[in-house]
This record gives sequence, structure tokens and C-alpha cells, in this order.
Amino acid sequence: MHYEKADNMIPSDETLRLGKLRYYEILSTPAESAFDQIAQLAAEIFDVPNAGIAFQTDGEIFMKAQVGSSIGLPIKSEAFTFFTSTPISSPEGYHIGLIYVADTKFKTAEEQQLKMLKHLAGMVMEKLESRIAARKAFRAYDDRLHVLIHDLKNPMTTISLQSELLGRIPGIDDKAALIAGKINAQSKRMIDNLNDILSVARKEAHSFKPQKAKVDLKEVLGEVKFNMDLTLKQKKQTLLIDIEAPVEIFGDADKLKVVFSQLLDNAIKFSPKGKEIKISHQTAENEVTIAIKDNGVGLTEEDLDKIFLKFATLTALATDHENTYGLGLITANALVDIHKGKLWVESEGKDLGTTFYVTLPIK
Repeated sequence: MHYEKADNMIPSDETLRLGKLRYYEILSTPAESAFDQIAQLAAEIFDVPNAGIAFQTDGEIFMKAQVGSSIGLPIKSEAFTFFTSTPISSPEGYHIGLIYVADTKFKTAEEQQLKMLKHLAGMVMEKLESRIAARKAFRAYDDRLHVLIHDLKNPMTTISLQSELLGRIPGIDDKAALIAGKINAQSKRMIDNLNDILSVARKEAHSFKPQKAKVDLKEVLGEVKFNMDLTLKQKKQTLLIDIEAPVEIFGDADKLKVVFSQLLDNAIKFSPKGKEIKISHQTAENEVTIAIKDNGVGLTEEDLDKIFLKFATLTALATDHENTYGLGLITANALVDIHKGKLWVESEGKDLGTTFYVTLPIK
């Protein structure tokens, strides 16, 4: 798999498109049989020797799957007597790549074949979406586990020191000294094990510990809204952020963007076209609560009981048949948890809308 210069497939909003492409973590990755199988299906549908899947960066094309001979890069359809392709588009409508078929022999593409090629492009997108959803959920859970491990070190260190002091008390009997020594040895062993786990976590690309700094939640929400503007327009929905002044806390801006992106994505998917989504806030003592309220399909009492369970089956269905993987809310919940916050949901029932609340400590 490789890159070479390309001059085609340049969209109007390049920055957002490239951001979406990198979001899927597909570039410079090893070949995968699932993509090869999709390309092979395309070749068989059109009865041609050449097919492939390509993703475009800023002026370059990354070949992810290739059946038959190389078509050359940049892709030049004029090199073939027969060449047809369909874009691979993200749910927001950004064209991040294409799936193509080609042959040196003349032939005509039938309408049914072209429809099937579009379905294959959808399969590629489905694979990318489901894979990134799973990765984000696993990372969030790993982050939460590592924060808990980090927090465990403090009491274990205290136990180790106290047991060591206990064993040094003048006049302590031999049995008590023996027990104190065992407690000290076991606690030190546990501390070493915890440090080993944390050492591995620190070497990974994604830091387990929130990189806390002063963050304006109003700005975070504004950026999330901007990134999802195309999705909102597709469903003719409006998003009102009813926050006038800055709302500053100490938190990890990147992780908080993931949280609010997941919650807003959920509100969009489960709201009919033309509805309004409203974001508001309340501040009390040392915490702030952000509320994301939609006018969508709502949740039953049964749904409310299991909405934060992995792969839970809910009665609520996406209003435009969007894909849902049952991992977005799991990810958001885990990331809120490592901020020492709380995520919960309220709904008055089916078709009566839903409100998600995120409470975060200010410091």
C-alpha cells in the first residue's frame, strides 16, 4: 500500500474532509482481507480483472485494496477502455475515497451493477464506522481503568509506609512484627504491579490520564457544532447553544470533544428532520452541568435502565435509518468518568424527546 500524487477528487471543504479521513485511522495501515474481499466482489459484479479501493489525502491517494494489475497513480481512467467508480462518503457527505472497476476491454455498465457498486462503497464506510466506534470505546475503557489504577496507588503507598512503621515500633512482639512485614511486602508488590501497568499505558499513543487545562465548554461545544454542521443540514435540524458567557473548567479538551460529539450525534440520529436540539448549562458550587435536549423519539423506562450497557438493544430507532453501534454512549460515559464527572439521561417516554446531562467538576 502506498502514496503517490493525485490531482483529482478535491472537495470544496478540504480541511473538514481531511479531518474526517484521519478520524478513521485508515491511512498507512496494513492491507486487510475484508477490503480485498469487497474489491473482489466489485470485480466479479462487473466481470472485470481490475478493481480497488482508494482513499485520498491532500494531493495523494492511498491504495487500500487492489485486485488485478495496478491502474497507476494518479488514477487515470483514460488508460482503460472501461472504467467506472463511485465515491466512498462519510455519513456527513464528505468524499474520502472511491471504489473503482476497470478493464481494457469495452463494455457497458448496467444500472443494477452501478447500484451494487454503491452498496459496496457503503459496506466500506460501514466497516470504517464500526471499527472506529469499537476502538474509541475500548480506549475510553482502558483510560478509565488506568485512572482507577493510578488512584489505587495512593492508599497502597500509605499502607506500605504504615506497615513499615508498625514493624519498627520499639517493643512490638514478634507475631505483630511478622504480620506487619507481610503487609509491607504484599503492598509493595502490588504497587510494583500497578506501576508496571501504568508504565505500559504511558508508552501508548493515547495517554490514559486526562491532560487537564483551563477549558471553555462554550468553545468546545461550538467546535463540536461546527464539525457536525453538515449532518445537521442534511436532516434540516437546528442546534441552539444557549450559553452566553464562557463556562470554564479544568479538563481534557480533546476527550470532552469526544463526549459532546457522541451525545450530539445521538441527538441528531434519534430526532426527526426539522427538529431543534438545545444545549444549555447550570453552574452550582464546584460543578457545571451541560444539558443536551432533543425533541426526538424518546426512551421508555426499559430503555433508560440499559442505555449505558454495551450493545444494548433499545426500542428507540434512528429516524433516518442511520447506523448505530451501541458504543457511543459507552465511550462518552467512560470519558466523563475519568473526569470525575457524571453522565445520565432523562426522558418522559416514547416520542417525547430525550435529555442527556453531563456534570463536570470545575476544578
